[in-house]
Amino acid sequence: MVCPAETPEGQACGLVKNLSLMAFVSVGSASKVMTEILLDFGVEELSTLDPKLLQKKDLVKIFVNGNWIGCHRDATELVTKIKEMRRKKLLRQEISIVHDIRTKEIKFLTDSGRVQRPLFIVEKNKLRI
Repeated sequence: MVCPAETPEGQACGLVKNLSLMAFVSVGSASKVMTEILLDFGVEELSTLDPKLLQKKDLVKIFVNGNWIGCHRDATELVTKIKEMRRKKLLRQEISIVHDIRTKEIKFLTDSGRVQRPLFIVEKNKLRI
């Protein structure tokens, strides 16, 4: 991914101007919709999980707007599918996905008031549309 506001002088140079030109503020969407989609993709609800399973190394915690909703066994596959849905505009573009491999957590953010900027996806030296 390439940030369109990157300058040769470094990331912080011209931050205020670039932020005002390129950024937008999220208006938010219902977290319940995102939770239902995640459950359809195999997220096991926290209320149905055996506490002994939570200690397994292959489980990744899933959060929606800071609420722990469950766990999933294949984090990479889940993140890839959700990103593809977002890129195909089946999900709102303003949904943020944070995959923290170190802490074994995936956070989905759908709340309002987050400052966001566009990212261009480049594959094999060509802009992916």
